[in-house]
Amino acid sequence: MASPLDLDQLQTFVAIADTGSFTRAAEQVFRTQSAVSMQMRRLEERLGKSLFEKDGRTNRLTEDGERLLFHARRLLRLNRETLAAFDDASLEGHVRIGTPDDYADRFLPEIMARFSRSNPRVELSVICEPTVNLVEQMRRGQLDIALVTHDDDKGLSEVVRREPLLWVGSINHAVHEEPIVPLAVGRPTCLWRRAACELLDETGREYRILFTSWSATVIIASVMSGLAVSVLPECALRPGMRILGEADGFGQLPDCRIGIMRGHTSQPEIVDALARHISESLDNISVPALAEETNGFDLAAIAFGKGNRRLKPGNLMPGW
Repeated sequence: MASPLDLDQLQTFVAIADTGSFTRAAEQVFRTQSAVSMQMRRLEERLGKSLFEKDGRTNRLTEDGERLLFHARRLLRLNRETLAAFDDASLEGHVRIGTPDDYADRFLPEIMARFSRSNPRVELSVICEPTVNLVEQMRRGQLDIALVTHDDDKGLSEVVRREPLLWVGSINHAVHEEPIVPLAVGRPTCLWRRAACELLDETGREYRILFTSWSATVIIASVMSGLAVSVLPECALRPGMRILGEADGFGQLPDCRIGIMRGHTSQPEIVDALARHISESLDNISVPALAEETNGFDLAAIAFGKGNRRLKPGNLMPGW
């Protein structure tokens, strides 16, 4: 039976990958540079693979190193969660988190599962409201932390994820071809609505607001039933949607930036822990690769989060 991997070696490996330097990683893990080098030699010998290659003064990961990084992060997280589950002094209390329902549906399952495993004594209260409402509730002290759509004008959140904002319609309808495009969007304060209307105005495309709602469910239902076109981030795409692009008369929208907002709280250690879990969860969430063709459109693998690839306009979203 093969001996298990050394978690200390994996922690050092991740530190090198994050800093790009054996020297800075040594400072981070409180070891000498020679000790760090020895750890990596032993890790490479254990795996029988070369993990680093020099790129000037920077240490880059090889292809095998990139593969290991994914698993190393998972192992280290699982180790932290296991220790926390048996820690009698683990965090305990109550935290209030807010998020729009667009993000709740896609992101909360992963966030809540990971946080609860690591902090089983913390009670989570979840409030689903539009970003503008969450900002106001945060100001009033009614929330401890929120996952929101970042707004440069307000500058209140720390951006932790970027996604393309996309024009979408139904694959079974051609409402996007109507001379006056019907739209299903949020209320006038919605950033996505503002971006959509400004772009249509700039390009001279005629439109009318047919449905207005804060509810992602209502907006998605309007699109899926073929009644309207809307704008959604990648995380909100659903099977049966068509992504519209310049060939359909719809220009490129700005990216959707998702941020963490923190309020004044008497339990900052819980909020810090939850913020860390949110950031790590969003960094890891992805959609299973699609490798089929539908109506002639090639649906290549789609990865959300860091290094994500934009979906091609015209792509259809089959059942996942």
